[in-house]
Amino acid sequence: MSTLVLVKLAAHHGIPEDVVLAETGLTAAGLRAADAEVLARQELRAIENLLAAVPDSDTAGLEAGLNYHLTTYGIWGFAMISASTFRESIDVGLRYLDLTFTFAPIRAEEQGSNLTLILEEEPSLPAGVARFVVQRDAAAIQTLQRETLGWPANPRAVAFRHTGEPGLVDRYRSVFGVTPEFDAPRNLVILDADILDTPLPQANEHTAAMTQQMCADLVDARRSRSGLAGRVRDIVVAQLRPPPSLPDVAAVLHMSPRTLRRHLANEGTTLRQLIDEVRSALAAELVTGGRLTVAEIARRLGYVEVSSFSQAFRRWYGVSPRAFRDR
Repeated sequence: MSTLVLVKLAAHHGIPEDVVLAETGLTAAGLRAADAEVLARQELRAIENLLAAVPDSDTAGLEAGLNYHLTTYGIWGFAMISASTFRESIDVGLRYLDLTFTFAPIRAEEQGSNLTLILEEEPSLPAGVARFVVQRDAAAIQTLQRETLGWPANPRAVAFRHTGEPGLVDRYRSVFGVTPEFDAPRNLVILDADILDTPLPQANEHTAAMTQQMCADLVDARRSRSGLAGRVRDIVVAQLRPPPSLPDVAAVLHMSPRTLRRHLANEGTTLRQLIDEVRSALAAELVTGGRLTVAEIARRLGYVEVSSFSQAFRRWYGVSPRAFRDR
């Protein structure tokens, strides 16, 4: 669905499908198959192709984000829109963020009357691609907020780490309703926390329970790795204090780090992502088990600082470990 959005955006600018899909190994017909799957590296290549072809590449991410609707995200979107309140919708969205297309992990911080969504850039991405995916996700947050609430709601403030060209500021303002801060320390979308407990117009208790269970099942299925990624995951499970490095894992598997990295990329993952998956799954089990303190769980999962574990847990599940345990 995400790559199809890119293809349709290109078509709007008169760019043929094969230009966007060049060197991705994908075809337009294949993308439209109901069971089609796209690897991260394939979508990133499609983004690079799109940026090279569109005339307004500096704001192409904004245009893309406006086309990512709740229905674009499948069951994840239905889980969000059927939640009882806007707060629950955000919690569900962050808890199952792995089911989205984001390349910028998102975490939330609530303080006073502000709910701040922090978009963390993947450091390995080229600068142009990183700007695109952050713009896309920030604009998509705006789109999803309006569709979830059922009425237009602008963020209180928006900030980007990248530079905003003077002639393009109006484009940002037309999308967000506010003028963003550029060259900021972090990418932020700040929402009005006063609307968090607003009941959602399409809330449905039965649908919410069903779709959230489906999201949980999908996440579990994706984390049940096979092939080389499954072997690497087993190595990570056996050694989390501290987590193994790429050379460590490569030595166990009798291959070079470069070869290991390439094979994992072919399976659509990285060592960093696998470590994150293992920690996420074990963290939920250990927290709900109730026998260990948060500090003990953090140490068991290889975190030096409890605060780092707490931040990671919020990114995975949208709430603190203690709030998760109290559910």
